[in-house]
Amino acid sequence: GDARVRGQTGVVSERRGSYPFIDFRLLNNSTLSGEIGTKKKVKRLLSFQRYFHASRLLCGIVPQASLYLLDEDYLGQARHMLSKVGMWDFDIFLFDRLTNGNSLVTLLCHLFNVHGLIHHFQLDMVTLHRFFVMVQEDYHSQNPYHNAVHAADVTQAMHCYLREPKLAKFLTPSDIMLGLLAAAAHDVDHPGVNQPFLIKTKHHLASLYQNVSVLENHHWRSTIGMLRESRLLTHLPKEVTQDIEQQLGSLILATDINRQNEFLIRLKSHLDNQDLRLEDAQDRHFMLQIALKCADICNPCRVWDLSKQWSERVCEEFYRQGDLEQKFELEISPLCNQQKDTVPSIQIGFMTYIVEPLFERWAQFTGNTPLSENMLNHLRRNKAKWRSLLHKQHSSSRSNDHSGQVTGSQEQTLNEEETP
Repeated sequence: GDARVRGQTGVVSERRGSYPFIDFRLLNNSTLSGEIGTKKKVKRLLSFQRYFHASRLLCGIVPQASLYLLDEDYLGQARHMLSKVGMWDFDIFLFDRLTNGNSLVTLLCHLFNVHGLIHHFQLDMVTLHRFFVMVQEDYHSQNPYHNAVHAADVTQAMHCYLREPKLAKFLTPSDIMLGLLAAAAHDVDHPGVNQPFLIKTKHHLASLYQNVSVLENHHWRSTIGMLRESRLLTHLPKEVTQDIEQQLGSLILATDINRQNEFLIRLKSHLDNQDLRLEDAQDRHFMLQIALKCADICNPCRVWDLSKQWSERVCEEFYRQGDLEQKFELEISPLCNQQKDTVPSIQIGFMTYIVEPLFERWAQFTGNTPLSENMLNHLRRNKAKWRSLLHKQHSSSRSNDHSGQVTGSQEQTLNEEETP
């Protein structure tokens, strides 16, 4: 699948997704598997789909469903929601329904406008909109979690963090644009499976990036491909666009969960030594990395109804990977076995080891602002609810035991699950 395409200018450009994913959902679809037959045919089919998708976007054909966004004729309720886009209880699921599945494009257009980025960088609105559509379309809507709605949710959270007083007074327009772009594009073309899956199936992306931040590198490279393809920034000096591309990479690569301790240790050192100098571009960039990391995993800090939906979605994606691994006789990855890994137990572990340490440091950095306090309160309440649900699950499993007794091995498993 040569993913290079020729635009109207006749210049051959590198298309994002030069290394197209095999869509494992197709392999798992019983109705399609009989028709496709071989993996080679699947590769050919998907390469054609991505080539066609790239060609029509390069030719400037924007999907009709989102054309109305060029007008001021937003739905009244969506417009009303945008007026409260800085509120932490913003319901991105409702907003996505109100915008007919265009939450990411609509949100980005609004935020680029309110932050004055369109005027500051002299961006062409039609080109900007086309670029946003490309980003939104490059997410896989079939993914329960890693889709464009997740990207919109992370972008809305990033907007909230960029307004925190400790950070906001130092931010430049470049910082704000980088933060919003990185949030919007941080998971583009996510295949719905994790890095260990790509490595153990010897996926070409794993080989390309030598098993290091495989997905994050692909998200970054895909984003750069779209930026260049859209020609959004071609009016800026070359050294400026090169700097933007590199900083986008640094931000997106920071979302690799395997680098969590690296960033936490560095943040703790800065806070303990009180040596953050946000007048310094390097320190501002580091805090943008931290802000993006927070935005990416902020679901447990949302109100319960929203948090619960995200938790169920991410676990559904895990379980789909586990089903795929079982089908292809691979070892089932951690957290991906629906029979053993329950949603409450997964969420409690995630909150305890990943979310709490990061958000406690973020609150320390912001000076325990109302937003930080609000997020930590939601986090504690949500964790308590998951613990309650886990307890009910265990009580139910005990009562359903035919002997009425819990065996020694069952008791050991329960104790392990109860311990965060």
